[in-house]
Amino acid sequence: QVQLVESGGGLVQAGGSLTLSCAASGLSFWMYAMGWFRQGPGKEREFVASIDSMGTSTYYDDSVKGRFLISRDNAENAIYLQMNSLNSEDTAVYYCAAYPGPSPGRTPRRWGQGTQVTVSS
Repeated sequence: QVQLVESGGGLVQAGGSLTLSCAASGLSFWMYAMGWFRQGPGKEREFVASIDSMGTSTYYDDSVKGRFLISRDNAENAIYLQMNSLNSEDTAVYYCAAYPGPSPGRTPRRWGQGTQVTVSS
């Protein structure tokens, strides 16, 4: 059974930093691209960042480019999202997701339960 468990969310002041983690189990982690998505209050879920299976290619939404950094540790079956210069627009539930293959080109098949990030101004 595939499980994706996010952690690291919380309350942070504008301009601050936070790092999210996602622990994966029940899958051959190194075979799959992974990603982070978020859903803000009253908004649709949106793409944030993704990383291919070997960690050699990363992709970011324009809204977070230069502020967020996605990484993975295949030995630990985990991905991370380092978030810097946070602002109120970053307030959302953040979801970890597993893509169906080594490249993040299709809709993810597996999702975590989400972790809340709240940025106070």
